[in-house]
Amino acid sequence: MKFSISREALIKPLNLVAGVVERRQTLPILANVQLVLAGQELALTGTDLEVELIGRVQLPEGAIQSLGEITIPAKKLVDICKALPDGSDINLQLDDQKLIIKSGRSRFQLSTLPANDFPSVDQAKGGQVFTLKQGELKRLIERTSFAMAQQDVRYYLNGMLFELTNGQLRLVATDGHRLAMATYVGDINVEQGAQVIVPRKGVVELARLLINEEEEAEVIIGSNHIRVITKDFTFTSKLIDGKFPDYERVLPRGSTKVVLGSRADLRQAFARTAILSNEKYRGIRMLLSNGELRIVANNPEQEEAEETVAVDYQGENLEIGFNVSYLLDVLSAIHGETARFSLSDANSSALVEESDGSDCQYVVMPMRL
Repeated sequence: MKFSISREALIKPLNLVAGVVERRQTLPILANVQLVLAGQELALTGTDLEVELIGRVQLPEGAIQSLGEITIPAKKLVDICKALPDGSDINLQLDDQKLIIKSGRSRFQLSTLPANDFPSVDQAKGGQVFTLKQGELKRLIERTSFAMAQQDVRYYLNGMLFELTNGQLRLVATDGHRLAMATYVGDINVEQGAQVIVPRKGVVELARLLINEEEEAEVIIGSNHIRVITKDFTFTSKLIDGKFPDYERVLPRGSTKVVLGSRADLRQAFARTAILSNEKYRGIRMLLSNGELRIVANNPEQEEAEETVAVDYQGENLEIGFNVSYLLDVLSAIHGETARFSLSDANSSALVEESDGSDCQYVVMPMRL
């Protein structure tokens, strides 16, 4: 294996792939990135056995002197590439199970492990296949991923539901206290629907990869894996084996009170009152009256913050408590000038959406204060 490549061409796929490599690995080879040189293409693969990422870079004519494959420490290769000057060329050569890296007057010798020992995530068998723009998929993830649970014992909440039906892809995330849902309606032709749960790390890594918003991504949803293929990379993640809650039952129906307010004004008012909320529970009270919303926060030190925001609301007074962090997350995720809150009473969840009827909906459970 012997070839040359520009620093910029190597560092882009290498940074992507190194993101999935486990830092605290049980198997030494999982700290490595696999290099496979075939044809005019260099493929770099990283995996933690749950998520696998293959980055691809086309090499120019004459850059390759001999083909081959090997695995080398990912972090060290990234650090070497970052430390080399911009615009430099890198020559890599496998010599007696050591990878020799030369660039200008610099020379590095890295230890290797055989490519045959490198684990690969099982190939996804069959499944539903569809394509959509990378930007659309990224938007769906960004609008919902904040509501995923972090380390919940209900393991199926530590990920995101991908629900596929003919003509529609819906992403849903919940941690049991709030729920985020975003729907893409488009040219999706599938023979049958599918519901799969993609683990948190897979969701986060996938969002990081979708950088060419106008380019297409092919999505394959199998029984055990989800795979996303673009011209630059192939991403594969195992799925969480579990049943996602029936999110339709959580969506509030027949709300009697509708509040419309400036998204920016509400967000700023919530952020200011949050300063004096209880650090552990983050509770605030919303006191709603005609044309006005008062937001009040207290903490155990007997301190208090109060904000008044003008809103479009006509109806009976209502006092309801919420975790202010959840409201701030939602107001950061939605776009548009105006936010719409649909409420019923002090014990019912709030439905938050953009006022102009977007394809995203958010549910926040109330708090007893």
